[in-house]
Amino acid sequence: MRTINGDDVTEAVAGCLAALRPAVDRDWTAVTAGRLEWDCRTTAVHLADDLVAYASNLAARAQDAYVPYELKPDEGTGNADLLQIIEATGGLLAAVVRTAPPGARAYHSYPFGSADREGFAAMGIAETLLHTHDMTQGLGLPYEPPADLAESVLTWLFPHVQPGTAPWPTLLWATGRGELSGRAPVTEWRWRNNLVIPAERITLTGLRPAAAHDLRLGGDGGFDWLGGEPYAGTREAAGYLVKAYEAGVHRPEFGVFALVRHEDGRALGGIGFHGAPDEEGRVEIGYDLVEEARGQGYATEALRALTEWALAREDVDLALLTIEHGNTASRHVAERAGFTPATVEEERTAREEHDMGAGLGLYLRRS
Repeated sequence: MRTINGDDVTEAVAGCLAALRPAVDRDWTAVTAGRLEWDCRTTAVHLADDLVAYASNLAARAQDAYVPYELKPDEGTGNADLLQIIEATGGLLAAVVRTAPPGARAYHSYPFGSADREGFAAMGIAETLLHTHDMTQGLGLPYEPPADLAESVLTWLFPHVQPGTAPWPTLLWATGRGELSGRAPVTEWRWRNNLVIPAERITLTGLRPAAAHDLRLGGDGGFDWLGGEPYAGTREAAGYLVKAYEAGVHRPEFGVFALVRHEDGRALGGIGFHGAPDEEGRVEIGYDLVEEARGQGYATEALRALTEWALAREDVDLALLTIEHGNTASRHVAERAGFTPATVEEERTAREEHDMGAGLGLYLRRS
């Protein structure tokens, strides 16, 4: 797992051009692109339109809709010209990704209404790899992208998909383009950009498996941390996220979030769920802050925002915290965020069901 950037977009587009150039003299309108209903020419125009649309939205920081225009090649544009258009639009996306500041987000409809610069890079790469596959299938040309590009698409856009033994066959399977041993065929699919939850002074930024992997190994996960590095609890939580991803049980919206301060873009800590809601609609939350950010209300703000987001869902009825009895500061955070101490009976039941330690107290907040 690794980071993703504009250079990866450039590499993906270069692979597309190299794969398709041997067929520029053929009639692309007469050949269906793989399993798609489009012909290869229509697919090529669609790819270029996607690339320039992603570049435009990110460059304009569009917030509510796509920038209102559509790419339309001039009449008489040949196949070689189409490849030049793909090269140009891919170059535009790569340049915008490289120059966009960290944390910049713009509109994309699915699933949470926005994507960051890495998300737009990953979407552009995904469109390029997959539609190059479609066109080369139709044209009878060989094509297989670098494994690290396919893996990047999976770890940045398919956090809900369990990794396979090889990234490219896994990506083809996850997008309904191939089979994978031991897994049912995919007939409907969507990728997933990360969830962000805004609060007053901070944004809760969902961690993708690639970022969590980097944090687990001692990296920064792509964030500028106040004090130089995250608190140990954030690294531990990132490790649990990676394990869930590798096991195929990760639900991205119930993962881990970095707390990013609006005023300077620095990460202050982490907050997240111990897992998806159980059968009774209960979720457990944990959080921490770097030492330099403590005592300023950030933990309360983050806990309140995450809890309100969770309790607004139909599948969550109760949020709970387990706090050491001697941790007065964390108890005050919970109470300011609207949590109340559990009753003796509720705490007894929780100890039996969740193997709570004797030194822990239970705090609850209901929808």
